Amino acid sequence: MNSVIRIPSPRTVIDRRELVLQLDKLAEEHGRTKARQPVVEALRAAQDAGRAEIARRLVEKPSAGHEVAEAQAFLTDQLIRVIHDYVVQYVYPASNRSKGERLTIMAVGGYGRGEMAPHSDVDIAFLTPIKNTPWCEQVIEAMLYFLWDLGLKVGHSSRSLDDMVRMSKSDLTIRTAMLEGRYVWGDQALFEEASQRFWKDVVSGTERQFVVEKLAEREERHKRMGDSRYVVEPNVKEGKGSLRDLHTLYWIGKYIHKVRDPSELVSVGLLTRKEYLSFRRAENFFWAVRCHLHTITRRAEDRLTFDLQREVAARMNFSDRPGKSAVERFMQMFFLQAKVVGNLTGVFLAQLDEQFAKKQPRGLLAGFRAKPRTVKGYKVFGGRIKAPSDDWFANDPVRLIEIFVLADKEGLEIHPDTMRLISRDAALIKEDVRHDKRANELFISLLTSRNNPEVVLRWFNEAGVFGRFVTEFGRVNAQMQFDMYHHYTVDEHTIRAIGLLSRIEKGELKDDHPLAHDIVHKVRSRRALYMSVLLHDIAKGRGGDHSVLGAEIARKLCPRFGLDEEETELVSWLVRQHLLLAATAFKRDLSDGKTIRDFVEVVQSLDRLRQLTILTIVDIRAVGPGTWNSWKRQLIGELYAATEERLRLGHAEFGREKRVAAKKAAVAALAPQNEALVEKIGAKFIDAYWIAESEDVIAKNLAQLEAAEALEHALSIHTEYYPAHGATLVTVIASDHPGLFYRIAGGIHLAGGNIIDARIHTTRTGRAVDNFLVQDPLGRPFMEEAQLERLRTSIGNALANRIKILPQLVAKPDARPRADAFEVRPRVIFDNKASNRFTVVEVNARDRPALLNRLAYALFESRLMVHSAHIATYGERAADTFYVTDLLGEKLTSTSRLKALERRLLEAATEQLAEEAAA
Repeated sequence: MNSVIRIPSPRTVIDRRELVLQLDKLAEEHGRTKARQPVVEALRAAQDAGRAEIARRLVEKPSAGHEVAEAQAFLTDQLIRVIHDYVVQYVYPASNRSKGERLTIMAVGGYGRGEMAPHSDVDIAFLTPIKNTPWCEQVIEAMLYFLWDLGLKVGHSSRSLDDMVRMSKSDLTIRTAMLEGRYVWGDQALFEEASQRFWKDVVSGTERQFVVEKLAEREERHKRMGDSRYVVEPNVKEGKGSLRDLHTLYWIGKYIHKVRDPSELVSVGLLTRKEYLSFRRAENFFWAVRCHLHTITRRAEDRLTFDLQREVAARMNFSDRPGKSAVERFMQMFFLQAKVVGNLTGVFLAQLDEQFAKKQPRGLLAGFRAKPRTVKGYKVFGGRIKAPSDDWFANDPVRLIEIFVLADKEGLEIHPDTMRLISRDAALIKEDVRHDKRANELFISLLTSRNNPEVVLRWFNEAGVFGRFVTEFGRVNAQMQFDMYHHYTVDEHTIRAIGLLSRIEKGELKDDHPLAHDIVHKVRSRRALYMSVLLHDIAKGRGGDHSVLGAEIARKLCPRFGLDEEETELVSWLVRQHLLLAATAFKRDLSDGKTIRDFVEVVQSLDRLRQLTILTIVDIRAVGPGTWNSWKRQLIGELYAATEERLRLGHAEFGREKRVAAKKAAVAALAPQNEALVEKIGAKFIDAYWIAESEDVIAKNLAQLEAAEALEHALSIHTEYYPAHGATLVTVIASDHPGLFYRIAGGIHLAGGNIIDARIHTTRTGRAVDNFLVQDPLGRPFMEEAQLERLRTSIGNALANRIKILPQLVAKPDARPRADAFEVRPRVIFDNKASNRFTVVEVNARDRPALLNRLAYALFESRLMVHSAHIATYGERAADTFYVTDLLGEKLTSTSRLKALERRLLEAATEQLAEEAAA
């Protein structure tokens, strides 16, 4: 049985005695039958006053999670008691009740624990000795109507004791709810009887089964919620490392040892005193966050979404610091608490395992159990490695690293008692240990392990040793990046990237990453590659360019870890340039020879190219689910192939004529009819077209152009699913005229498409042949005929001026409204050196449906020709790059013209212009 809730100054929340007198008076004044409305109003006034007082306490003490959650449960208790007494006294009075006409009201679930967020459900169980009598049913119904009138969301059940036992046995959810059952009001003797029967008839003998089922339920919930403690929009109630995980520990402790309060987990040996205090601190913090979420949204909201993170951080008094905003500091605290919960869960479950193991019957086979063995002084038994004594690490702190290396090498888990020792003794890692040659050799062997470095590095991190040994890594521990692109904290992202590299090296991701699989064994230094993955984001959150700062950190750290001068130089270069390959592949025209030449100039060697390519692939893939796709694989592959060819052949570039001839031959070889097409239609295209497009797209374009000319169609729109790029290929052939590009872009957006790449060509006969790659807002291709038809119709309407593009685009809801939580300052960058023929214009702005259309329109208004467009999105941020010339085909060099264009593009990138047009 749970204890009664006690809170400070209870009568300022609700004065039950006063409220009862008020209701008695109303019943007297209005009579039993007509008092209902004024009674509900009196109850609502008391509830509103109570909630206002609780909200005031939350503002006064924004971190007092437990206090606020308990006050909320106390308020609910008092309201239920008053309602029960009013119903029994005035609505359905019964003078001499039979034995069956007894009723007890229990709080169950979280409410049973005596903790509620402001908009939590009220979970109650009405228990009767036997099947419900008419009087019990009337009372229950009347109470529920009063509770519903107060706007409470009530989860209720009404059962006899026999029903309660039967259903608790068969349903884990009901059993867990009843486990937390707390007496609220009604027949106390009946509650005591229910409690005894629950422990005797339901719990007894099912302890092991309950633990197994609860842990399976927990695993399932984690999978559903993203299976990481470090998801950047965590669920404070259900996510991994959240309140529910703490409650699971309490439920298990209660089920097995009948603890009435989490503090008793210490006396039954499942947590140490220090661990219990960590449990309470984490729980208090999460309750505070949850109460703020409910208060801000005025509903049961448990997801800490980007738009709510800022506000909760402000309410909990977090402030900005150099290099870290208030919201990033708040979220770092959140993830550190989630990490604490993870550690507690580990030691708790392992301790439980030990307790169960000791209870095993000593039968005939007891003597045949595996014998403990010793590895380098450590005890190994049952797949776990254990420190032999309490002062083992104090005598030699280097062992704090050694034990993880042994665990990895031997495929062992670390014993929970030893994990506790490690967490306790991690503070022994001081400067002398950090510079100890053996310690650094051990660390490098762990980082570059050929077994499973990701798992052991995660333990290494969660035990608090990683951040102590590599203090720079400690600074990014639980460091969140406040944007919609990164799904994990910096430390979790880094450890995942190391895991991906290890899996690529073992050949496990051959199908996903054929290029990386092919080159990973050709790099000259594995150590440099793993080290660059570890350090690529090490300087995040310091203010300034993290690539530049990280390169400096690499120069300092690599020699300490035993890397030679050449390796150190390579790691520093990789960290400095770790964003270059992705930026070139996604934002530049790879068919432009100058793009490749400039990239080669920075990369300079084949080994650097291989290392940088692998680092880029694992970095993008480890950002989170959905960030890696076949389009990115294609672009990185193209850039790699072009750069490798240039590095192998030196600067003796293929002559333009030879490249065009080779492409024509490749197109002709694809299908028997292609040779005639290349001969007949091919001459209409200039050399730049043949270099820019791939042979399969050229073959499709030639066939489409031939058909359009044969049918004398002024406009031809072709759409098809293009599996090689994980996108939809849209080809529009039309008479070329200014403004064509922005209209097509508008039509595609109105059909729900996002353009990820655009190549714009004009034939020698003045026909535009424009190729677009399109995906939906979630990065998936349009595949079904109805979707492809919608694209064709929408583009046709836009080009025929049948629709007003801009007002419709503005009215279209944003597929990702949470982007509003972020401020992205628009920037325009001009580059006249990136291409010999074109001015490259890059616009960075907040992504939204009308953006590309608005930018294309601004370029049209500025009398510019767009030759290709490359669209990259990073969460809420879009980076749109255009290769442009003036109408005479010249680059833009006039300063005044560039300034005017910048002004126009910045205007188009902000919301104002679009809103004015809509108005």
